[in-house]
Amino acid sequence: MIPRPLWTDTIEDAWTQRSIVWLAGVRRVGKTVLSLFFEHALYLNCDLPSVLRQIADAEAFFDSVPHGSTLILDEIHQAENPSQILKIAADAYSHLKILATGSSTLAASKKFTDRLTGRKTTVFLPPVLWPECKAGFQIQNLDHRLLKGGLPQALLNPQYDAHFYSEWLDSFYARDIQNLFDVRNRQGFYQLFKLLLRQSGGLLDYTSLSKHSGLSRPSVYSYIDALCITQAYYLLPPFHGGGRREITQRPKGYAFDTGFVCFEKGWDSIREDDRGLLWEHLVLDTLRVTQLESQLYYWRDKSEREIDFVIRDRGSAVHLIECKINPDKMATKSIEAFRRLYPDGDNFVISPRVKIPYRQNHQGFTLQFHSLKSWMDLHLNYLKSST
Repeated sequence: MIPRPLWTDTIEDAWTQRSIVWLAGVRRVGKTVLSLFFEHALYLNCDLPSVLRQIADAEAFFDSVPHGSTLILDEIHQAENPSQILKIAADAYSHLKILATGSSTLAASKKFTDRLTGRKTTVFLPPVLWPECKAGFQIQNLDHRLLKGGLPQALLNPQYDAHFYSEWLDSFYARDIQNLFDVRNRQGFYQLFKLLLRQSGGLLDYTSLSKHSGLSRPSVYSYIDALCITQAYYLLPPFHGGGRREITQRPKGYAFDTGFVCFEKGWDSIREDDRGLLWEHLVLDTLRVTQLESQLYYWRDKSEREIDFVIRDRGSAVHLIECKINPDKMATKSIEAFRRLYPDGDNFVISPRVKIPYRQNHQGFTLQFHSLKSWMDLHLNYLKSST
């Protein structure tokens, strides 16, 4: 197994806050393998009938576990009443550390009548981050990560396996969408999801999606909501603060993994023109695990000047992030327009070609150039110093 210290450390930190940690993420993203790194933990696979019988009487089960133990409850949604089991653990057995995994998120399962608000910490596990590729996974080629995506099975396969992606989509529909959300229009769902994969990184047009998928607008909204709940899709809202020419309503939509975007587009290699948009997806993955999602936006005005990502910080500070494959081809008109409206905040350019962070001064502002790893380290250190 490949060590993933970012995630084991994150889970350990989460246990210092609450005894229950919910590990969220799409299927095959590596939740089960990650849970096995806690080698002294009691691992229980709730897919097994014998385990379900073992935990059916939650009080008797938890009474049998030594004080201070660590428990892994994998696929806990298979239990008859998983929320009740975890609620009992949080309220009466807080001396136990529990890592629970299951359907992508608690909200995805009808069995979770109690969302355990205030009783658990959620850790979102995305596809393998680019800094992880370069470290533990020993993958230095960016195009390899962009084309194959970040699900470990596909990422580590020396061959490109198109069957993996089609099989995953079938399994995702059957086990997450149909089973958890009772979606019966398989053809309509597939058509919509394929459209979203092909348009990933662009502004959502619900009318166009309805027309081309053959679904009603309410169904489009409902299916996209299901995709977001299951972590397969992410809606990034527009940032606006009163400028008359700002986009204020339409979100941008991002598919969960670049490998599936490439698969749906039929690519077997990465073209120069496509690399930038896919890199944007990798930056977003890192932002989502290092930043509160409620503070993440994009910015665009009616002149089509756009900032890739905006972070609303405390007070009046608004930080911006531009994603560039080649930092030498850096246009600043959008940044200038944004900073005229919002002068306070840092300006980051994140590029895979930056080896050592550096700065450049422009008219009235400074650009900070970072690799994804150096920006992540800078931001995590900032978060630690501010808590």
